[in-house]
Amino acid sequence: MKSRANGGLVYSTDGGRVCPECRRPQSECACNAKAVILGDGVVRVSRQAKGRGGKTVTLVKGLALDAIALASLAKQLRTACGSGGTVKDGVIEVQGDHCERAMEFLRAQGHDPKRAGG
Repeated sequence: MKSRANGGLVYSTDGGRVCPECRRPQSECACNAKAVILGDGVVRVSRQAKGRGGKTVTLVKGLALDAIALASLAKQLRTACGSGGTVKDGVIEVQGDHCERAMEFLRAQGHDPKRAGG
C-alpha cells in the first residue's frame, strides 16, 4: 500500500473514486474534502460540430469548479443563451453557436475566458 504522502489510492473498483482525506468512497465521504480540479485553469470557449451529425455546440472548458457549482453555472449559461445543453466530464456543452454570448456571460461572472479554435 502506498503512503499518504505519495498520493495513495485514488480509485477502487469496489466504490469508485476514493477521498484523499478519509480514504472512503466519495459517495460515503465523512470529511467532505474538495476534489482536485485538473487542468491549467484557463477557461476556453470553442465551437465544435465534429461527431455530432453536423449540429454545432459551444464548449466551455477549464472552469475550476466542483461538480455542483459547474452544473449551476451551466444552467445559468444555457438560460442566458436560450438553448439546451449538458455537462460532460467537466466540460459545459451548449447547443448551437453561442461563443460570443458565452464569453460575455463568463466575463460577467468574473471569469477570464479565451476563445479557442476557429
